[in-house]
This record gives sequence, C-alpha cells and structure tokens, in this order.
Amino acid sequence: MLYSGRPQDQQKTRQEDMHGREKTTARRDIDAIQIPDGVTVVISQGTEVWITQQLGGSFTIMTGRGAMFRVDEKNADALGIEAQVTDQQTLTAGSLEDRVWSQMKKCFDPEIPVNIVDLGLIYDCRIDDLDSSSNAVKIKMTLTAPGCGMGPVLAEDVKARIENLPDVDSADVEIVFDPPWTMDMMTEAAKLQLGFM
Repeated sequence: MLYSGRPQDQQKTRQEDMHGREKTTARRDIDAIQIPDGVTVVISQGTEVWITQQLGGSFTIMTGRGAMFRVDEKNADALGIEAQVTDQQTLTAGSLEDRVWSQMKKCFDPEIPVNIVDLGLIYDCRIDDLDSSSNAVKIKMTLTAPGCGMGPVLAEDVKARIENLPDVDSADVEIVFDPPWTMDMMTEAAKLQLGFM
C-alpha cells in the first residue's frame, strides 16, 4: 500500500507544532507500519508528517490526514534524523539476563510512551545455555488489547533486539493472553508517567 500526502519542499527543516510534535517532510519513500492494524505501507517522498513519539529508536508519525504509522530506526534518515549507533559495550557489559531485559526496555508500544517491560507486557523470560558462548532466549509476552494488529510488530522488535546480543543464538517470542493484561501490571513509574497515580 502506498500512502501519499501533499508533496512539499524537500528542503524544509523540521519544526514543532503547538502540541510539541515535530513536523518534517519525508526525504524519500519510507517503509512504515500502519497503527493499529499492523499493515505495511510506503509513505511517499514529500509527505508532511508529525513525529509524535521517538522512543527506543523507532518513531510514531502522523500525517495531516490523522493516519498513524510506526517507522523503524533504520529509516530515521528519511525523517531528517541521524540514526543512533548502538554502543557495542552496551551489548556485552553485565550479565546476559540484565542485557536481555535492557534490550526489551528499548521496545515501545507505538501509541504509549512507556516501554513494554514497564507496561507489564513481559510475562516470562527464560535463557537456555546452549554452550559456553551461545544461548537461546524464550519470551512470553502479551498485548494491552488482544486484537491489536501491532502484536507481531512488537514481538519481532523484541526478537531482533535480543538476537542482536553477541552471545544470543536465537530468541523465541510467544504472544499469550493468559492471564489477560490489566493496568495493574504496569510498574509504578509507568502509572505515574501515564497519569494513573
């Protein structure tokens, strides 16, 4: 699916609107995922967009027509943003369990500015030692709503980030709905950030 907005001057600089959202223009065609249904689309070069969330390396953008999309960090340049380079020391310092949880904390629901760990979406994390230098990680996670089309996207984000760790051979992410997620599963910090406390 191709999403095309109004073509604009390619040389426009990024700017903020009255809601603090950053406005920019797509500098090239961008592969994106439509929120909340999870359908892959292409945002056409020249489309004006507003960056509504920039967390964990991914971006949530909104078009002038109100459509929302998730843009992966590998397409940051198309939004006029310099991509962040992962520090290799971050991927190797500390225990593997701590690094796995740290990677999961870089995953964000595209509509909620809280990472999936603090949202309480991770139900189980198991690390199986395959040999002295490789491990298999098994994750059970849920979603805030069972019908959310972004579930596979979030699961793939978790999988890719964990498999980016040098001593992880594979990661398996299973989406489960038992027990059902409730707001009580959020950390106090998440509840505070979202105004529930």
